[in-house]
Amino acid sequence: MSSSEGRAWEQVLNHLEQMLVTGELGPGQRLPPERTLAAQLGVGRSSVREALRVMEALGLLSTHTGSGPNAGAMIVSRPTGGMSMLMRLQVAAQNFPVSDIVRTRLVLETEVMQTLADRTPAPELIQAEELLDAMDDPELAAPEFLVLDAQFHVAMADAAGNLVVAAMMAGLRDSIESYVLAGAPSTDWPMTCVRLRHEHRGLVDAVRAGDATLARKRIVEHIRGYYTQSFGADAF
Repeated sequence: MSSSEGRAWEQVLNHLEQMLVTGELGPGQRLPPERTLAAQLGVGRSSVREALRVMEALGLLSTHTGSGPNAGAMIVSRPTGGMSMLMRLQVAAQNFPVSDIVRTRLVLETEVMQTLADRTPAPELIQAEELLDAMDDPELAAPEFLVLDAQFHVAMADAAGNLVVAAMMAGLRDSIESYVLAGAPSTDWPMTCVRLRHEHRGLVDAVRAGDATLARKRIVEHIRGYYTQSFGADAF
């Protein structure tokens, strides 16, 4: 493959980025057909496909093969998968130390709790509370519980209304969840579940009370305790 052919997919990617920036493309809209993009940009259809594969891997596209109104590639409204994948790879390659990720979670989630507790009227937390109810099931295994746990924290970020923070939190949590799962069997998991359930309810209670100081204090203690148990003092 020549260098010009190797860069052609980047040209397609840049073109699609500009379409998103200008509003020519938006969430829920379908991309032009491959042959149309190839003709417009003077590249081969293989380069168009490569660019679309990159966007799909990043969670920006949903593709459907075949014909008809649902065929083709559509812009996804809330792409969080790409950030999660990137962070998982970076952590696996030891480019992002776990301690840095934990500290970043502290920064993001204290801001989320501050925002929620300060909001008037009180924020809508139905989704978060439904997840807490699901976590009360005593039959949940550790992996199932931790999936719901992660969804709870993202739901709180969603309720705060900052989509960038919510996407970052999802990526940060997913990036080290395998490490947490690996550590879970070595801990007293039933007691850990009880503690986490209690702490989660305490977070919601602090928000409901409009007590931002308490909300920030509780989220810091919750996150620090969670990762200290999983990784030890090296988590910070």
